[in-house]
Amino acid sequence: MQKIQPVILAGGTGSRLWPLSRELYPKQLLQLIDETSLLQTTVLRVSQLDEVLPPLLVVGEEHRFITKSQVDGLGLPASGNILLEPIGRNTAPAICGAVEFCALESDEDTVLLVLPADHLILRKDAFQEAVNKAAALAATGKIVTFGIEPQHPETGYGYIEQGEGSSVKSFREKPDLATAKSYVEQGNYFWNSGMFAFTIKTFREEMEALAPEMYAAMKDSVAHGSRDGVFYRLDKADMERSPSDSIDYALMEKTNRAAVVAADLDWSDIGSWYALWEVSRKDKNGNVSHGDVIMEDTKNCLIRAEDTLVAVVGLEDTLVVETSDAVLVAPMSRTQEVKKIVTRLKKDKRPEFKLHRTVYRPWGSYTVLEEQPRYQIKRITVSPGSKLSLQMHHHRHEHWVVVAGTARITNGEEVFLLWENQSTYIPAGVVHRLENPGVIDLELIEVQNGSYLGEDDIVRLEDVYGRSE
Repeated sequence: MQKIQPVILAGGTGSRLWPLSRELYPKQLLQLIDETSLLQTTVLRVSQLDEVLPPLLVVGEEHRFITKSQVDGLGLPASGNILLEPIGRNTAPAICGAVEFCALESDEDTVLLVLPADHLILRKDAFQEAVNKAAALAATGKIVTFGIEPQHPETGYGYIEQGEGSSVKSFREKPDLATAKSYVEQGNYFWNSGMFAFTIKTFREEMEALAPEMYAAMKDSVAHGSRDGVFYRLDKADMERSPSDSIDYALMEKTNRAAVVAADLDWSDIGSWYALWEVSRKDKNGNVSHGDVIMEDTKNCLIRAEDTLVAVVGLEDTLVVETSDAVLVAPMSRTQEVKKIVTRLKKDKRPEFKLHRTVYRPWGSYTVLEEQPRYQIKRITVSPGSKLSLQMHHHRHEHWVVVAGTARITNGEEVFLLWENQSTYIPAGVVHRLENPGVIDLELIEVQNGSYLGEDDIVRLEDVYGRSE
């Protein structure tokens, strides 16, 4: 059996799952169903396939460290490479870049299995069977898409119309309800899953013929890219030349080599809170709850508490999601419209669309505890053996108080250790660094004060994570 190279697309933000999903901590990194994130579940799923190579992950620059941390946390023998997108350009350029990267180390007959990182597939045996069929078709020169056998009329998915044998007759946009019902009744229409299989050779030939501008730009972006350990960073200037199109529009709707494999996978793209409610375990009243939740006389609701107690009385068919900085309430029938809230937050330049109060960094995390115009209080956690960049700030002063663990402090010309209940003060303009030389997490409280407290007031002079300026 031929080796399969998985390519996992881990970009995107999942804005319909706001306020849990944010730009800096998107849907694929969330634990929505069990104790593993959707990304981790996808990596585990492909690692269990027959004759499979370590996956290639395609992620945005801002998500590289948390993605690597989640994959490393699985403890797999080989975790694979991570391809970094310096800018977002939709799925077609992402896949094109992944193919060109794989071509650096694999022959042209290698079958690539392209999967989104944020989908749920419950039937693992059926997934293996579908992948085997798709790989066999791909080896004959087909570009294979996985068609999900529809369980009901669905207006939130695009559809694939199957022709003779495994051929694709057409791709259809998201339909209205009447059209979706007719598709299901005809029996030769499938939900478009966004999963694909093809050889490097086939994909290159079709992209060069059907999307030559994109193909040339992404080929150059890989050729002019740079490696940083497991990360490979695509060249930004070349990628900016590429059109921003979906793989369906750029290739699948134009090629005459498209084929479909029908699959019954217990699949969901978890594209909305309602979709999450559908696939989650419910209580006797049809409710799905998570966290510290109390319900009275409540039916068919999704109630999620992340940071504090949420109590509900007399609700039906309602969504309630609480995080430390936002609460969302909506009818379950309108959860697709949550994206409108994210659009408004972006327009108003509010930070809630981009980040949570807890922000993850390659060295650990920080949580904003209090934020005022001229001061800010954070809880900083530094992992054992990790250190922040050597840096300075133009506009803010910082006070550090150690509450757990041991800190090695660089404060100007001095380097010293601090233990629990000890503190230091760092004036604006002074070069400094925080390190954890111990074997347990370092936790400290940071009080910032000054005329400007934004995260962009950081001048990195030295950084082990490649972020120095």
